[in-house]
Amino acid sequence: MTDTDPPKDADNTLEPQRMEPPTSKVSQPFWDATREKKLLLQHCEACDRAVWYPRVLCPHCSADGLTWREASGHGTIYAVSVQYRPGTPQLKDRVPYAVVLVDLDEGVRIMSNVGGRVDEIEVGQAVQAAWEPLTDGRHLVVFERSSSNGTQSRA
Repeated sequence: MTDTDPPKDADNTLEPQRMEPPTSKVSQPFWDATREKKLLLQHCEACDRAVWYPRVLCPHCSADGLTWREASGHGTIYAVSVQYRPGTPQLKDRVPYAVVLVDLDEGVRIMSNVGGRVDEIEVGQAVQAAWEPLTDGRHLVVFERSSSNGTQSRA
């Protein structure tokens, strides 16, 4: 599911393999960084906390001084839900697949997918960011289990 090229149609253009997220003025820096497979998070200058999802004001202190910082891409699975029916027609060949909430090391929780056998994906497993190409050159952040395949303590 990660770091592979999606199929191309007869005109040699990429075919969407899933719903492709729209961009906005606020989220554009995030999406631009995914073209280089970099995961950016907003960071509040006032309260010194990471922010996810992209927005205009800090959800923690309402300050408007948000800057972009590169994230490590490492985290821990907080929750997992195995989908046996596709959420959209483009996902029909992927079932079953895992939808996860990942607690990134930077302190935010992000929803995504984890590749691999769904019966081997568990809460508490260490994961790292991987990238699924979109048709316009952007990439969607997905996750794969870390090479340690272990669990991290939830302190």
